[in-house]
Order: sequence, then structure tokens, then C-alpha cells
Amino acid sequence: MSKGYVPVGLSNRHVHLSKEHIDILFGEGYELTVFKDLSQPGQFACHEKIEVVGPKGSFTMRVLGPARNETQIEVSLADGFTLGVVPPVRDSSDLADSPGAKIVGPKGEVFIDKGIIAAARHIHMHTSDAEQFGVQDKDIVSVKVEGKRGLVFDNVLVRVHKSYALEMHLDIDEGNAAGIKNGDKLIVL
Repeated sequence: MSKGYVPVGLSNRHVHLSKEHIDILFGEGYELTVFKDLSQPGQFACHEKIEVVGPKGSFTMRVLGPARNETQIEVSLADGFTLGVVPPVRDSSDLADSPGAKIVGPKGEVFIDKGIIAAARHIHMHTSDAEQFGVQDKDIVSVKVEGKRGLVFDNVLVRVHKSYALEMHLDIDEGNAAGIKNGDKLIVL
């Protein structure tokens, strides 16, 4: 029996920067500018882009705001091959023992010794959504994709907060494997 449906949001490679690194990459006192709001309240894609340089290759990546306490680069496992790193699958902000890279901006560059991860699949839920689904913060659920490329995503972390909007986050590799697109409805088991 399912608990209900959740919309999906596919995440392409991107970077979250600390204020210190924003100042180095874009200039002292620089403020990120909003390109578009994201599904989670207060989160936004920026006009600003940077280059992430790994041992084998590089990518230009969009910056997401607002500034974070620590710089974090989120890539897919396939992106890791291009960069020449093996990103661990992690929850956001769990950066211990992850690879680093050089980050190049228009005004400067920095080297981070850790911070590249493949974000673990997760669902953001408002507290009222969690009540409706019968789950709590940090629960682990499975989510079913119907259709020709149907599958079940196991080990999906539930994140509950009064400021969250209901949405499951997968990286682009996972979305492509299941043949899904932004906004598709998946079944929480």
C-alpha cells in the first residue's frame, strides 16, 4: 500500500558557495543575483557560474544561493568520471573525506580540499506533508516509478521541516535511468 504521491525534481551539477569563496571568486562584498527561484522556499539558481576543475577535466556550473556555511559541489557519478574524481553518495553537508577541486571565478580562484559529492536521493516534506504520509524526519522510504522504465528507488531519506515544500530530489543520472522528468509524480511506498 502506498503512502501517496510526491513530485520529483531532477538536479543537474551545481555548486553551493560559502560567503568567503563568493568574495574570492566574484570580488569582496559581492552579492549573488537571482536567476530563478527553486522549489524549496528561499533557495534560488543564480546568474553566476563558475568553473570546477578536477584532475582530468572541468565543468562550468551554476551557483545556487543563498551562501552556505561551507562550499559544496554536487555532481552525478557520471560527472565524476569527467572530473577525474569519485564523488561519494552523501547527504547534503556531509563532506568529510570527499574529493576537492579548483574553483575558478571571474575575479579569482580557490582550491577546496573536500566538498564534491553525489547527493543522496531524498524527499523534502513540510511538517503537514510528513503527517499525511505518516513519516518523520530522517525516516528512510522507498519510492516507485511507474511506466516503461519503472523501478523502485530504495534508501530515500525523508527531510521534514516547516519551511520545506514537498518534492523528491534525484540527480540527473537517476532520473534518466527511470525515464522521468521534473514534476512527474512518484509513489512513496
